[in-house]
Amino acid sequence: MLELALKAARAGGDAILPFVSQPIPTEYKSDDSPLTQADLASHHAIVAILEAETPEIPILSEEGDPQNVDRSGWTRFWCIDPLDGTKEFVKGSGEFTVNVALIESGVPTMGVVHVPVKNVTYLGDASGAFKEENGSRRTMSTRPAPEAALTVVASRDHAGPEIAACIERIEADGRAVEATSMGSSLKFCLVAEGAADFYPRTGPTMEWDTAAAHAVLNAAGGRLVALKGEHKGEALPYNRANLLNPPVVAWGDPSLEWEAWLDGLV
Repeated sequence: MLELALKAARAGGDAILPFVSQPIPTEYKSDDSPLTQADLASHHAIVAILEAETPEIPILSEEGDPQNVDRSGWTRFWCIDPLDGTKEFVKGSGEFTVNVALIESGVPTMGVVHVPVKNVTYLGDASGAFKEENGSRRTMSTRPAPEAALTVVASRDHAGPEIAACIERIEADGRAVEATSMGSSLKFCLVAEGAADFYPRTGPTMEWDTAAAHAVLNAAGGRLVALKGEHKGEALPYNRANLLNPPVVAWGDPSLEWEAWLDGLV
């Protein structure tokens, strides 16, 4: 199934590439998020493969009218974001991804995060976490959190007040902080591959924004939990009635004690 998800994600990426470096007519959905023909082309390419290979598994896609799908009986489904980081795509950045995840009983058990422009792919399932680059696949994992300095996924220039305060608390604990960031779900992948240690996400995300990277992070040894709501402190569950995620935090070293850094901020 992981290879099927990879095939579908690559097909989505291939459908996007002809639109790169072209004038991009952009519409805006009811939530003011951008929608391009590239989003739709990727959606159709992914859905065609998944429906042909696994017709018994329903599909939840950002571009498939997700708010009006009856998911009440779903115990297993594909959760896809055909173009995660549309704003990055419209700006001409290559930091957008195609995300394909398999959700089973509310848990993302398999995920593929594909970066079409760079032809880099992050994958994860029960067999482990992997990164494909330049035609080769290698295993990857999170890293032990360094005692002296943490790499935090955040922008010092554009971080909101909550993240700025969090960074101040880490520094007050005697740890230096290096801030790093990328577009789309690649932020979670930085933690999964051991390039970063800690990613608090207080801004809004949807289930399809996090599902694939969540699966990759789990497979790499990391964690992702909700910071608010009925599932506070628990692994973020999927197929909730409300597809809008609460604030979440991702980290790589399971022993990292981060709770005081975010206490009262979200």
